[in-house]
Amino acid sequence: MTENSKRPFEIGLYHFVDNGTDPITGEVKDPVEVMRNLVESIELADQVGLDVIALGEHHREEFLSSAPVVILGAAAARTKNIRLSTAVTVLSSDDPVRVFESFATLDLLSNGRAEIMAGRGSFIESFPLFGYDLNDYDGLFDEKLRLLAQLRESEKITWSGKYRAPLNDLGVYPRPVQDEIPIWVAVGGTPESVVRAASLGFPLALAIIGGMPERFAPLFELYRRTSREYGFQSEQIPLSLNSHGFIADDAQEAVDAYYPGAIVMRNKIGRERGWPPTTQERLEQQRVLRGSDFVGTPDEIIEKILFQHEIFSHQRFLMYIGNSAIEHEKIMHAIELFGTKVAPVVREEIARRNGAVQ
Repeated sequence: MTENSKRPFEIGLYHFVDNGTDPITGEVKDPVEVMRNLVESIELADQVGLDVIALGEHHREEFLSSAPVVILGAAAARTKNIRLSTAVTVLSSDDPVRVFESFATLDLLSNGRAEIMAGRGSFIESFPLFGYDLNDYDGLFDEKLRLLAQLRESEKITWSGKYRAPLNDLGVYPRPVQDEIPIWVAVGGTPESVVRAASLGFPLALAIIGGMPERFAPLFELYRRTSREYGFQSEQIPLSLNSHGFIADDAQEAVDAYYPGAIVMRNKIGRERGWPPTTQERLEQQRVLRGSDFVGTPDEIIEKILFQHEIFSHQRFLMYIGNSAIEHEKIMHAIELFGTKVAPVVREEIARRNGAVQ
């Protein structure tokens, strides 16, 4: 049995903390209400036994989470067990020293539950906002990720690079509760990003938000092969899938709650990036077993998680559970279903599968 097969399968949520714009009327929720509801939903996720909550970092008008670690700090005071992560920390336009200090502080507040999910980010607003050149997009992330890795290893650091002032035997404080705060690398499908994560031995979080899941399987194979080439034991490094979805007692109810907001956001981003417009009917095709969206009843979600586990043999699944425009009561019920109906069945079945290959 490998180390990963002994690891309990983890199930959690991620959220981009949008401002709750109604997709039909355009009405925007009170941001204070959105934040209050978000923290309540994280508290419920902890109570129903979900393993992880991860919050996105965005610097756009339609989002409220430009400083997700602050929100996670509030959540730390209201929770006991759930791990507190980002999805993602846009490391390219941040200072790794400040990132480490912030998460070490969060680790103290939460008694060892902080995680960092680093990524290059799907939007670019943070680059001009903080004075970075988009031409350095990849180089910034590579250098800063490697610096973050060194900051985790020792209290004092000596370092020099291309994009940041050097560090000469300087201490970085506070130190966290955990010996090593987990640093995950989030990727959207770029092989070069997969290789970079594998070369550092960082766990990989792969976002599947469109298309058939099996087409992403070679990326996990690339990760495991590359990590072994760099001297890491790939069977000891957890891998995660992150996808979008929503859960309700009735499948049509889940569809009606999730897709109106999803189609508005998909076409808004599509206009910015030159994608052709799509329809809700076409987007709903991703609900099928071999599609990317986890929208439906608890039984449908269970079937789909287990189907993908057969493909990827991953150790964690995080679901983006709708958006803030959905009624708070429906969000809370979806989290309750995820934690009480979906998670126990999935964990038990994956544990059984892993036990069968001893």
